[in-house]
Amino acid sequence: MPITAHLDLFLKAESLPTAPAVLRDVLTDTRAFDGCLGVEVLVDSTDPAHFLVVEQWASLEQDSAYRAWRATDDGASGLGELLAAPPVLTRFETSFGV
Repeated sequence: MPITAHLDLFLKAESLPTAPAVLRDVLTDTRAFDGCLGVEVLVDSTDPAHFLVVEQWASLEQDSAYRAWRATDDGASGLGELLAAPPVLTRFETSFGV
């Protein structure tokens, strides 16, 4: 079953000038990961330091494999240095009965 993952990010104000380039680099690997169906980045219209990364995954297993890879040295990114608070990940399943 497809999964939609929301990664809620609050960036340090001083990170805003470099954040788009860092996110582009990080998300290039995300988009290339097996099972990733797409990634969209939304910026809060009232708070430019608040980003929401919306990821579509073919399955929970593929999303979980991606998260496990990101936790390794090979998958680590410089994104954490930009953050003012820990990211919040929420995963959603599509409800076909609604």
